[in-house]
Amino acid sequence: MHPGRLLIIDLEEGEIQQQTVAGDIIREFCGGRGLNMSLLYPYLARPGDPFAPDNPLVMSPGLLCGLPSLGSRTNISSRSPETGHLGDSNVGGELGCEMKAAGLDALMIMGRSNSPVYVFIQDDRVELRDAKHLWGKDPVVTQRAIRFELDDERTKIATIGIAGENRVRFAGVRTGLKNMAGRTGMGAVLGSKKVKAIAVRGTKDIKPFDPKGYLAFYKQIYDRTLNSKWVNALGRWGTPLLMKNANTNGFLSVRNNQSTTFGEKGEALDAEHLDNFSKGMVACTSCPAHCRHRYHIPEGTYAGTWGEGPEYASIGSMGSKLGNEDLESAIYASELCNRLGLDTISTGSYIAWAMELYQRGIIDDSVVGYPIPWGDREAIIRLLHDIARREGFGDILAEGRFAVQDIGPEAEPYLLQIKGLPIEMTDERAPKSFALGMATASRGACHMRSRPSLDVLGLPAPLLRELYGGNVSESYLDYQGKGRMVWWHERNNALCDSLGICRFLSVFSSPNAPQAERFARLIYLAFGERYDPDELWDVGERICTLERMILLGNGITKDEDTLPRRYFDEPIGDGPAKGEVINPARFEEMLQEYYNLHDWDLDGTPKDSTLRRLGLSEVASPDGKSPQT
Repeated sequence: MHPGRLLIIDLEEGEIQQQTVAGDIIREFCGGRGLNMSLLYPYLARPGDPFAPDNPLVMSPGLLCGLPSLGSRTNISSRSPETGHLGDSNVGGELGCEMKAAGLDALMIMGRSNSPVYVFIQDDRVELRDAKHLWGKDPVVTQRAIRFELDDERTKIATIGIAGENRVRFAGVRTGLKNMAGRTGMGAVLGSKKVKAIAVRGTKDIKPFDPKGYLAFYKQIYDRTLNSKWVNALGRWGTPLLMKNANTNGFLSVRNNQSTTFGEKGEALDAEHLDNFSKGMVACTSCPAHCRHRYHIPEGTYAGTWGEGPEYASIGSMGSKLGNEDLESAIYASELCNRLGLDTISTGSYIAWAMELYQRGIIDDSVVGYPIPWGDREAIIRLLHDIARREGFGDILAEGRFAVQDIGPEAEPYLLQIKGLPIEMTDERAPKSFALGMATASRGACHMRSRPSLDVLGLPAPLLRELYGGNVSESYLDYQGKGRMVWWHERNNALCDSLGICRFLSVFSSPNAPQAERFARLIYLAFGERYDPDELWDVGERICTLERMILLGNGITKDEDTLPRRYFDEPIGDGPAKGEVINPARFEEMLQEYYNLHDWDLDGTPKDSTLRRLGLSEVASPDGKSPQT
């Protein structure tokens, strides 16, 4: 593989370096998430302070970004302020393609500036510009202001809001009108470094190795993708189409997972009601699926609210999780999070935690400053502002899981989290593969690391066996083969994140979607580099194993590959999944199947033979040698 271009910016020294990433590293890790992990391993393989100047932040577009592909995804990674260990967030939009057009494969930001700055990259030209006039502005205003200052509407920008400036531990990084690298607090890392934004303008040609062959093969994939039922549904409803399925099957988070269905009330949050506000569907660069709404609320309490989205995750987090069945307020709260620079998933989870504590009398008005009963829309909006501005009780919640230190130990059992990251907008007690995926996700509770959405489709066993290479139960309530499902999707998703491919267009909810064989063909036509499918699966395995080594280096062991006690101790009390609970012995069977397929020890530690097979023996050594050196 051709070598890559790495740009390193040292904010304290004001130095800008151009380095080369060896071609064999690009081959082994591709780009995006994989390249980020390879670059960050020396820094993340042992405990550290997320807000220390020596904690680097790395941003890498996927390998295929800039070419017609199945999405345009970029990963932003660092040590997480929210969890204290591996931080990583994946974002779509146009940013990754612009980085590639500037000839850039990765950007690393080190140190801390004395005053607010933004990074401006125009091809080979790199500048640090004053951003004091942008500090305090929301991401939409910031992007407009930078484009006006540069006199270039085509500049693509990633920026933080006031939540990132105030180092709210779950602040995200926004690009465009909607795209947010939300989870694990990457916006807080930029805020700690006094970096308001990263602006990129690229004018270089991006030419495939075989242009005619690439376009012809891409058109085959494009046509097949557009003809799939899943992508057609995405293009009509967006990801909110998943809301009805979760509600009617009983795996929706309702009132901090005290229930798993809203029943008939949940119909108010169904995707078809977005038609009342939608002005059409839009897509990320180079993506055949137009999966998000561009919307406007014309009247009522939230009149004038406009934006793109919201995703299923945001409706669930600002809606059902908080006992709120009002769609307009969920849309408004989601956009407010975007404007403040807050991750909707973590924010909704921490507010839900606070509302359950309020319900149980563990906190009251004297602690919060005002009532926060379930579904109170005014309280939700007020909390969002207070968290982002770190005012009153919001300053406590802005600490995420570390807020237990201020509230008290009696609050901890009601914070549903894994490895420091809170449970999301679903409840995994019914779909057992979802539960295992949550428990083992490398960045903490996360549906995007490995969720086997195919599990809830009731596909026939022979089809599942053919896809996964082993016996897998047809029922999502069953445990058989679910370790295999999670292992398969974990490697596939790591590969997609490294190629810049949207997982919704790979095998997420469609068994016929592109996977390693077609990815290998795209890579060859793009770069002239041959992979067989097994080599690409090894790329995914290599990334997952390196991330596992990062966790182990931070003291995170098998004991944390688990679920909140509620999942084991409290059967679902009502609805279609009534009585479902995680059986500890069966969960352990799934976990051991998952470890075994990764070729890790019984305690989840990668074997020496596994590290050698994946070429990680030196990379993942106690010395933490960086793989690009």
